[in-house]
Amino acid sequence: MESITSMTTATASSSAPSSSSSKSPAMSIKRGTRILTEKPFTYVLKSKYRLERCDNCLEAVKVLKCSNCRYVSYCNRACQQEAWSLHKHECPFLKKIMPRIVPDAARMLCRLILRLEHGGDLERGYYTEHGSRKFRDLMSHYAEIKNDPKRLEHLDSLHAVLTDMMSVSGSSSTVPNKTELMSIYGRLITNGFNILDAEMNSIATAIYLGVSITDHSCQPNAVATFEGNELHVHAIEDLPCLDWSKIYISYIDLLNTPEQRRADLKDHYYFLCVCSKCIDPLETRQMNAAACPNRNCNASVNFELAKCQDCGAQVTTELRDAYNEIMTLTQTSLDSMKEVAYLDVCKICLEKQTGLLHPLNVWHVKTLDAAFEAAIEVGKWSDALEYGQRLLPGFAKYHGEWNPLLGLLHLKLGKIQLYERSYKQAVHHLQEAQRILNVTHGRDHRLLLEQLRPLMLQARHEMT
Repeated sequence: MESITSMTTATASSSAPSSSSSKSPAMSIKRGTRILTEKPFTYVLKSKYRLERCDNCLEAVKVLKCSNCRYVSYCNRACQQEAWSLHKHECPFLKKIMPRIVPDAARMLCRLILRLEHGGDLERGYYTEHGSRKFRDLMSHYAEIKNDPKRLEHLDSLHAVLTDMMSVSGSSSTVPNKTELMSIYGRLITNGFNILDAEMNSIATAIYLGVSITDHSCQPNAVATFEGNELHVHAIEDLPCLDWSKIYISYIDLLNTPEQRRADLKDHYYFLCVCSKCIDPLETRQMNAAACPNRNCNASVNFELAKCQDCGAQVTTELRDAYNEIMTLTQTSLDSMKEVAYLDVCKICLEKQTGLLHPLNVWHVKTLDAAFEAAIEVGKWSDALEYGQRLLPGFAKYHGEWNPLLGLLHLKLGKIQLYERSYKQAVHHLQEAQRILNVTHGRDHRLLLEQLRPLMLQARHEMT
């Protein structure tokens, strides 16, 4: 994913697009620099949003259905016309399958097939002025998928959907043979991005060609954010130069133990992470740490040992059993709340965790996160403020000081403080949000221009 600010997709016969920045790859990169901007090779709005968001620009506005297929919706005529070059090929397929809902992965595969049939195999996504990638350059992990029963079962189900929806008389498009379809499917599942809205909710799936050059790290030095369907990559550390072999983003949720992170990467991307955070046994111990039995000691304690290594407080069998019990209860409760978090369940877990789990125990942090969002959902603002404030150190430690999720947490706390008329505290959190989001999103991002800055002006006005 190499570029300095604006690299687009072009056909192989066209010249590489020029960068909108005058920096050269040899120049140092400051934290907050936008090093890549890229439009998707293809993308699909998640089906659950198809009546709420525009299928082209992804905006959540009033939309009108396509008059032919009645499946996709657009916000205006301009978006419909912009989308027509590809939608005209899939429109009869979606019309045929209505009123059924097409699985998002099946529609994405269909669009990839159509893009490749109509010249997409020649298109390049640029990450520098001269560096680029085509769809066929993306890793397919064909051999791994061929030996992965779950993936094969999934592919078989998608093949059945595609065969049904693409069997339209008069259409020249056909489902590729199993070998070709598997190679397309492999490139999708290992190179696909979730397009996120301003609240970091996944609203669409996309393939970006240039950015696919970027590798993973559990200690990333860059971050990908989105504006509409456009992907932006910003450096979150100062870099000596623009060397894409040394630029890393995170593919996964970092609020997980090394064991979980490595399993996620192995299951979804077919590699085992060997970064320092994943292979350091101290990382796992800290994430699963207990609180010291001595309330005056803030050390994180390994309850497999007989005592606290800092103050010498004894770990009794009763404490060890209570710790194991609440860890099991917390993990089970969080697993049951993957879709919807319940405030009362979170409160029970947090109460039982008191005095047993260290404040930076990752399962405690996850519970605080669930409780914070659940409190917001039901309008319990004082509860949300308490949980959000307690959540800040855990988010900073595990997501990193320059992560969009930490910036958004400050933004949410600032909004709530403003609503609660705690204007000084609101300004503090909004300033922290601005400091972080300026780096991760850029000063010109709509999140800052349309949400954060008006809130900041309001909070400062109310203080006077």
